[in-house]
Amino acid sequence: MSAPSTALEHDVTLVELVGRVLNKGVTLTGEITLSVANVDLVYVGLRVLLASVGTLERLDAEAH
Repeated sequence: MSAPSTALEHDVTLVELVGRVLNKGVTLTGEITLSVANVDLVYVGLRVLLASVGTLERLDAEAH
C-alpha cells in the first residue's frame, strides 16, 4: 500500500529537469584541499555555470 501523495511531491523526468536547468541556469561550487601531515599542499576552487545561451543573453541584458 503506497502512502498518500502530498502537494509537494512531484515526479520530474530527466527532460523536464534539463529544461529547467537550461532555462534558469545553475551554479555548482566546490573546493578541494590536498594535504599531507596537516600541511596544505594544493587548493583547488571550482565554479561551474550551466545554462543555455538564451538564458545567458537574457541575464546579461537584465544586468545592463
